[in-house]
Amino acid sequence: MGSRVGIGFDAHPLVEGRLLVLGGVQVPHRHGLSGHSDGDVLCHAIMDALLGASNLGDKGIHFPSSDPGLEGISSLILLSQVLALIKQNGWQIANIDATILAQQPKLAPYIPAMKSNIEATLELSQEGVISIKATTTDYLGFAGREEGIAAQAVALLEEAA
Repeated sequence: MGSRVGIGFDAHPLVEGRLLVLGGVQVPHRHGLSGHSDGDVLCHAIMDALLGASNLGDKGIHFPSSDPGLEGISSLILLSQVLALIKQNGWQIANIDATILAQQPKLAPYIPAMKSNIEATLELSQEGVISIKATTTDYLGFAGREEGIAAQAVALLEEAA
């Protein structure tokens, strides 16, 4: 089996009356992300990258928005379930690289806490396994117009020892 790479992407619209949660961190902002769960696009993109690399489908197969038990659930809980799935299938995480696309708010101050949350959830004790970055789209597209936030992630999995 060796190693495998997976890519994930997620985007949600910004709406009033919801908290903005990214990487399990509540980020102060006038809007939050809509979604059946907490709308955490960073966790969702990482989940899809991990599921894709392990050839286990996508988050919609495992966590359908039609499941009332998942309404409002923390995406960190779902991410921990994805970790269990990939482990059951003989994989371990070698590297994750993720980027959040948002015009506002500025996310740099929150990235260390996001990284810490995701490292803990994915049981990653080694330094440098996960990278999280944030960028704007220079006012282009839905993210640039502050209509939503997106995230993309790439995961490298290796056979578990």
